Amino acid sequence: MSENKITLGKTLRDARIAKGFTLDDLQQTTKIQKRYLIAIEDQNFDELPGDFYVRAFIKQYADMVDLDGAELLKQFDSALPSTQTQEYVDKVNENNPETRSQQRKVDDRYVKLRRTIPVIGIVIVVLVVLVGIWVAASRNGSSSKQDNVDSSSVSVSGSSNKSSSSSSKSSSTSSKSSSKKKTASFKQLSTTTSGSTWEMKNAASKPKLALSASSSAWMSVTVNGATSWQGTLSSATSHTMTIPSSATSVTFKFGNAPATKVKVDGKTFDFTSATATSTASSASTSGTTTSSSSTTTSQVQTVTLEFK
Repeated sequence: MSENKITLGKTLRDARIAKGFTLDDLQQTTKIQKRYLIAIEDQNFDELPGDFYVRAFIKQYADMVDLDGAELLKQFDSALPSTQTQEYVDKVNENNPETRSQQRKVDDRYVKLRRTIPVIGIVIVVLVVLVGIWVAASRNGSSSKQDNVDSSSVSVSGSSNKSSSSSSKSSSTSSKSSSKKKTASFKQLSTTTSGSTWEMKNAASKPKLALSASSSAWMSVTVNGATSWQGTLSSATSHTMTIPSSATSVTFKFGNAPATKVKVDGKTFDFTSATATSTASSASTSGTTTSSSSTTTSQVQTVTLEFK
C-alpha cells in the first residue's frame, strides 16, 4: 500500500476516535455497513461494492467526523478509484438523504416563488388603481370646498369678528381664574406641651422641605412611618429634600425646636407658636400684688404635618 492510502485511513480513524465514535455508531448514523467502514480504515477498497461507493462512503465517513469530505477526496484523489465527475456527484446526491432533502427544499422555494410573482403583480396593479381613484376624488373634493369657501366669505368674515371678540373674553376670563390659584396654608389641628399636629392645604404633589437652624439643633424627618433623614444642623448647614407624592403626612422630631426653621415649598412653617406655654408669678409687697407672665417654647417637640 502507498503512503497516501495509509495516511487516508489513519486520518479517518484518528478523527473518529477523537470524536468518541465507535464503528457501530458510524454504521447507525451513516447506514454504511460496519465491514465497509473497517475496509475504508484498512485501505481495503476492493471490498467495497464498487468504485463509486469508495468515494461516496469516504465522503460520508469524513463528514460525520467533522472532516471536509470534499477536500479529503481531493487530497487523496490519486489513491482512489477514478469515476466520472458528473456521475459521481449525481450518485452522491441520490444516496445522501440530507442532500436530496436540501435539493427538494430549493426546488420548492423556486416553485413557490414562480407562483407568488403573478399574485404580487396583480396586487401592485390593484393598489395603483386604488391610489389613482383616491387622488382623483381628493382633488374633486378640494375644488368643491374651495367654491363653498368663496361663496360664503362675507358671512364668515362677519362671524369671525364676533368669535374673535368672544375668544378674547374667554382668554381674559381664563387668565383671571389662573391668577386666583390657591396658595398653600397651614392649620393647627391639635397641640400638647411636647408637640402639635398641623394640616397643610393646597400643597404641591411633591412638596420640597428646606431645613435650617440658627444654632446647633438635631432633628429627624419621618415620611409615612419611615425615617427619611436625621442629623444635626447648625447656622452654617442646612438640608433640603423632596417629599414623595404618595406621602400623606410628615413627622418632625426637633431636639432644639426654637432654633430650627422649616419651609415647605418656600412657605415658612411656624410650628413653634402652637406649643408655647405661659408661666405666671405673683408677689405681694405692702399689700400690693404684682404679676408677670412669660412665654417659653419646649426644646424637644414632635410635630406632625398632614397633607390635604
